[in-house]
Amino acid sequence: MQNYFINSEIKGKEVDPGVFRKVLAHSKNLMVCELHFQKGAVGNLHSHPHEQCTYIISGKFEFNINGVKKILGPGDSTYKEPGVVHGAVCLEEGMLIDIFTPAREDFLK
Repeated sequence: MQNYFINSEIKGKEVDPGVFRKVLAHSKNLMVCELHFQKGAVGNLHSHPHEQCTYIISGKFEFNINGVKKILGPGDSTYKEPGVVHGAVCLEEGMLIDIFTPAREDFLK
């Protein structure tokens, strides 16, 4: 079991054009990810069987959760239930924290 995850030692990965993800602390049941979005970058609409919360650290984003769109900024957060279709468009360059349960094993491959 790994208990410490040092951000400066973790390599980011471009997962969509202009979207970079770092997988931070995680276990089988829980995962924290840091995402950096360039202005105009899109987190494409998708769904998965995990619960997900997102916390906006910086920037502005138009989220689409189950067809309902809202513009969110620093300090705002979202919840996505398992199987719901969701995505986001970055309106101003920014950073998000995503939390998943259970962990996204596909992110570790």
